[in-house]
Amino acid sequence: MPDHRKLGRELGLFGTDPLIGAGLPYWLPDGAAVRHALEEYIRAAERRAGYRHVYSPVLGKRELYELSGHWSHYGDDMFPAMDLGGEQVVLRPSLCPHHAVIYRSRSRGHRELPLRVAELGGMYRAERSGVLGGLSRVRAIQLNDAHIFCTPDQVEEEARAALEMIGRAYEALGIRPARYRLSLPGPGGKYVAAPALWERSTAVLTRVLDAAGLPYEAAEGEAAFYGPKIDVQVADGAGRESTLSTVQVDFHQPERFGLRYIGADGAKHRPVMVHRSVIGSVERAVAHLVEHHGGAFPSWLAPTQMVILPVSGAELPSAEALARRCAGLGLRAEVAGPESGSLGARVRRARLVPYQAVIGAREAADDAVALRLRDGRRLPPLPAAEVLGRVGALVGEHRTELWV
Repeated sequence: MPDHRKLGRELGLFGTDPLIGAGLPYWLPDGAAVRHALEEYIRAAERRAGYRHVYSPVLGKRELYELSGHWSHYGDDMFPAMDLGGEQVVLRPSLCPHHAVIYRSRSRGHRELPLRVAELGGMYRAERSGVLGGLSRVRAIQLNDAHIFCTPDQVEEEARAALEMIGRAYEALGIRPARYRLSLPGPGGKYVAAPALWERSTAVLTRVLDAAGLPYEAAEGEAAFYGPKIDVQVADGAGRESTLSTVQVDFHQPERFGLRYIGADGAKHRPVMVHRSVIGSVERAVAHLVEHHGGAFPSWLAPTQMVILPVSGAELPSAEALARRCAGLGLRAEVAGPESGSLGARVRRARLVPYQAVIGAREAADDAVALRLRDGRRLPPLPAAEVLGRVGALVGEHRTELWV
């Protein structure tokens, strides 16, 4: 399996510069196209699942993280507080405190629950220089995060639905988990001292995993400071594991933030907070996808989905017209004309592009294309409208097949 740090640069996906700083990669146009496709996929999937999207600031007062418990339990991994107008503000290490504040911005009734709040938001970790690398360990993270505020009798179903959502995303991405891990507290760690809440949370996640029929391993010392979690592990070519997706049950932060809802009995009750991330950080997800696919992304993720190859200059106007039709359908297409080399050379350069549309004199006259697929298949000339319709459908459905 290739190293995403080398291949990502060769493919022009991302780069780094000492002037920006270690662990702070920038995204080049092709990498940004992959990132946008990934972000659009997860936002649409969340909308279909009943999530409401929000935006929240990447800064917060120190008191916010003291209240959440991050300052005392996670402070070593946070950037130092900054003095600002007599207050101290901090780059956030997590989005959950902001979402807790959004929940309590007004009173809530039991009919509103579960309330599913999602955000693709930035967060910051003061990672040591020695562990930084490519996109997999960075200091500025764009996280696909969500928090579900629910009643105690809804929590198991919400955790189950989140785990199923992760499974559907992995299918669309063409990847598989290395294993599922039930992450528990371990000796000597900085964990919230609330044994009864830990026991309740662990029991919920255990039932969810058992009901799903998924093999899993319990791992001590891997829990979040406020509760246990299901970690979906992926592995690189060397067998090194990292966590991509998580589902967590949290009784702690609702208590810290004084969250309430009015129950059917008219009394105030405490909600449960389910943390879940389907694709984890965009950076780590793209790093894994680059290595897993070797740059040959599923067609819906590919930076260039179709390269259009006019055989000669005479077909160039037809190729450019086809590229405009692709753009109108939301497909990412480029024209590689004869000025950039022989047809064979252009085909070889486009080996990672899912679809290569060859246009010769006959195809130009008939408004057709001779389609070559990335897997080596060659299709007979087909009407351009049919090709674009079928490719557009496969891309729109987030299919991993190139042609059906």
